[in-house]
Amino acid sequence: MATMRDVAAAAGVSLKTVSRVQNDDPHVLPATRMRVEATMRELGYVPNALATTFRSGRSPVVGVAVPDIVDPFFAAIVNAVEEAALTEDLSTVVTSLGHDPARERQALESVLRRQLSGLVVAPTTTDHAYLKPWAERIPIAFVDRAPGRLVADSFTQDDRGGARLATAHLIGHGHRRIGFLGDSLALPTVAERLEGYREALDAASLSYDPSLVMLGAATRPGAAEALKRLRAPALGVTAVFSSDARCTMAAVPTLTADPIALTAFGDFPLADSLTPSITVIAQDPAELGRLAAARLFERSAHPSRRLRRRTVLPVTLVERESCRVR
Repeated sequence: MATMRDVAAAAGVSLKTVSRVQNDDPHVLPATRMRVEATMRELGYVPNALATTFRSGRSPVVGVAVPDIVDPFFAAIVNAVEEAALTEDLSTVVTSLGHDPARERQALESVLRRQLSGLVVAPTTTDHAYLKPWAERIPIAFVDRAPGRLVADSFTQDDRGGARLATAHLIGHGHRRIGFLGDSLALPTVAERLEGYREALDAASLSYDPSLVMLGAATRPGAAEALKRLRAPALGVTAVFSSDARCTMAAVPTLTADPIALTAFGDFPLADSLTPSITVIAQDPAELGRLAAARLFERSAHPSRRLRRRTVLPVTLVERESCRVR
């Protein structure tokens, strides 16, 4: 197998020049670059990633950490980062954080000890001060949820605005008692969506009733129990806003057997094929992944460049049948 020394000798240049060409150094003369690259092709030279790691102190690997790699939303983020990494000749290592916030630190520090070139993370906790030493060495980008107590890039969607839009849509269909279905208010996304729900009620001069807020609905038993409580005649609920795709999917068996007017934050596979089909606030998780990966590469290439830290992507309402159930 050809080595860097072989390339240098055949091209009539120094080892340092070959290294500069390999690392895309802009100071190499075009003619020299073309000669070295042609020699690499002729000799079948393959750059030694391990040697590059020793020189830079970083592996040619990007880490991706999400709560659940099976969840369609997070799977789309992972796939987008992987595709972007390939264009940069980088590998990807993926880890699942789970939904227990207590696992996050151990899981992230375990993957970070691999001397990554960068990390994309969809966090489960709200305090990321423990990542400060790592963030000083490699770029870290947050997706879906912004970091807490850490200065880092984040790419999220408009949680509050989307919840406001979904709730207002039900109000527009004549509903006045609208239940809120969620996982845990410890999750920033759920807390933001509850605020959006409240803002929509307030804009329509409707009172906020805490008894209509049902949490712990991310499992089938939890969702079934929450919907059972919301359907109690004394509450007078005629519609429900589900604040999370996990909650919506957990509620599908109950909703299919006994439909109620519904809007949901987050689309998911077959949501448009159910009976009734689900009206959703559509997100773009793939775009979150692409933007986060691009930011890692930009931070690595231009560490001193000033860039906006927080990016919030808009969301849209996709109307289907569930919001019209009576």
